[in-house]
Amino acid sequence: MREGKKKCTFNPESQYADFAAEVFSLLSDATRVRIILALREGEQAVGELAEQVGKSPTVVSQHLAKLRWGKIVQARQEGTRVFYSLIDDHARQLVTHAVFQAEHVVDGVPAHHLGADGLPVAAADVAEGADS
Repeated sequence: MREGKKKCTFNPESQYADFAAEVFSLLSDATRVRIILALREGEQAVGELAEQVGKSPTVVSQHLAKLRWGKIVQARQEGTRVFYSLIDDHARQLVTHAVFQAEHVVDGVPAHHLGADGLPVAAADVAEGADS
């Protein structure tokens, strides 16, 4: 069974609800969201990430430290350079869905609800495409 198709079986009393709120707190910063978006394509050095997100390497390093604490990214050192990558696909999926939700706020019919022909597609098709 694909992980994206698994049903969440946690109840409202689950201890993981508090931890999930911490994850959302970690992801509530636009710079950290941009870092995760940049890391979707694979491992990158701090300098490359800084360039992509428009922040200094020092600021990006501080955000990466928080993402490491939250077990969202991992670091690998090669000489004097440090490379970062996403630990797994969960944060990428959360950020993707958050960006899709943001499109609903801005656009009448968001781009992720449009097919190649520019016409709206079924909601089930959109959800399936987001998990791939």
